[in-house]
Amino acid sequence: MNRPSVPLSGLHHVTAIAGDPGANHAFYTEVLGQRLVKKTVNFDEPNTYHLYYGNEGGEPGSILTFFPWPGARRGTAGAGQATTTSYLVPPGSSTYWHDRLRAAQVTVEPPKERFGELVLTLLDPDGMRLELVESPGAEKLDAWLGSHASPIDERFAIRGLRGVTLSTAEGSLTASFLSKALGFSEVAQEGATTRFRIAQGPLGALLDLETMNQHGRSGAGAVHHIAFRIRDDASELDWQSHLAEYGSQVSPVMDRQYFRSIYFREPGGVLFEIATDPPGFTVDEAADSLGSSLKLPAFLEEQRSRIEAALPNLGVKAPGAAL
Repeated sequence: MNRPSVPLSGLHHVTAIAGDPGANHAFYTEVLGQRLVKKTVNFDEPNTYHLYYGNEGGEPGSILTFFPWPGARRGTAGAGQATTTSYLVPPGSSTYWHDRLRAAQVTVEPPKERFGELVLTLLDPDGMRLELVESPGAEKLDAWLGSHASPIDERFAIRGLRGVTLSTAEGSLTASFLSKALGFSEVAQEGATTRFRIAQGPLGALLDLETMNQHGRSGAGAVHHIAFRIRDDASELDWQSHLAEYGSQVSPVMDRQYFRSIYFREPGGVLFEIATDPPGFTVDEAADSLGSSLKLPAFLEEQRSRIEAALPNLGVKAPGAAL
């Protein structure tokens, strides 16, 4: 079966579940120095935020998003999940980040080498596993330095997503699906982990696959889904038809205001999305004011007063998070 002529071009975003929205906002903006690119709500459950963090322009491949549910139970990592989300940082960054994170009382491991790269592993306030990966050339990519003094030294700032690690009990089936259905290339093996490349560019280019028998549980600190990039609506429709022919249960196209999406699951149960690059985050907000106000889709505007009254204040800081 031939795949669509326009390939997927890496990760578009990763979406996870959080607990307290104030702690989540403080950690990703003040500790990790990410830009709040968009402040909106979960279109399907508008009583909670949908927060998007990324680089200065909110570039696809830099975006990590959250559905924060105050009081949500903690998830557990395991098979059927994306268990690690990795960020790109410039070479020579690990000591800076290790010292900064320890000062912020963040759980962080000493740097270690994996696949020839220096990797720093840490946990966010909900226990979500993150990595900062030193990657040659990352320093040439855009970072979020803000309109005022950034909390992060420009030489070491996060540039975007490096990739994700999938944990699955269906290792061979998932590997086959990635390569045959989605067009990923297997590029390396280290221990029990197989590395696939999604795209040639640096942002969101890698996916690591590990086999795990114990299944994970959804909740705060767990990834909800991962999304891959496609350049336009016509190409997404080609992928929708291709996946249906392949035997996947693929959703109708859904309008997410800043991109159009289709959803399906890989054989191990991880929820995948294909999201279009356009129209992007400036469709309802100027580039220099991204994330500055609550944005709602047209079908929710008449409920704005009720929604705003129900949403908590993002200004609350997490204990130990601010430097």
